[in-house]
Amino acid sequence: MCEHHHEISNENEKRTLIVIIFTIVAMIAEIAYGYFTNSMALLADGYHMGTHALALGLTYAAYVLTRKLADSELFINGTEKIGTLTAYTSSLFLGLTGIWIIVEAFQRFINPLDIKFNEAILVAIIGLVVNTVCIFIMENKHGTHHHEEKIDAHSEDYNYKAAYYHILADALTSILAIGALVIGKYFQVVYLDALIGILGGLLILRWAVGLLKNTVKILVDMKI
Repeated sequence: MCEHHHEISNENEKRTLIVIIFTIVAMIAEIAYGYFTNSMALLADGYHMGTHALALGLTYAAYVLTRKLADSELFINGTEKIGTLTAYTSSLFLGLTGIWIIVEAFQRFINPLDIKFNEAILVAIIGLVVNTVCIFIMENKHGTHHHEEKIDAHSEDYNYKAAYYHILADALTSILAIGALVIGKYFQVVYLDALIGILGGLLILRWAVGLLKNTVKILVDMKI
């Protein structure tokens, strides 16, 4: 692995750890406050953040293993595919998240639920703030080289990209939710919440499929 790529991986590892810490702190705060206020919305979002913390944890673990085992003779072609395998696994989680959102949205169409708009909007805003900070931390070239440097698909850090997509997907759902909830609250268009959920789920699925295709090609040594 070239020195420049080492520097990028080390930087991405540090950024991932910072985002994990930030996510865990926000998760604990939401769960604690959810119990204190008996808010199911806050509790649900807190546990949902836990799934993102798990995905980010996989990303960080892959960086640590790749670095620690870099000189190991156990790997014929080096340890680079550890990160790719983690990205593949993370993209599966991302795809399942998209499917879950779509299924939940369809159920809302069939059996509409009473929405506590003020509480739901507050939770969505909290989620958006947390994810915006995380995106800001991860955004700097999120695992790629400088824009003026042309790279191929094999040299891209898909491990970091998968983690970035998880945060981006959560931020997207928060933005869409806030818009739908505000419209629903003031214009009584309740079904819009479910419709936005379906659209968001489809977009997340598209990201997951693209990531799956690229990581599978690398894992099976296919020419890209």
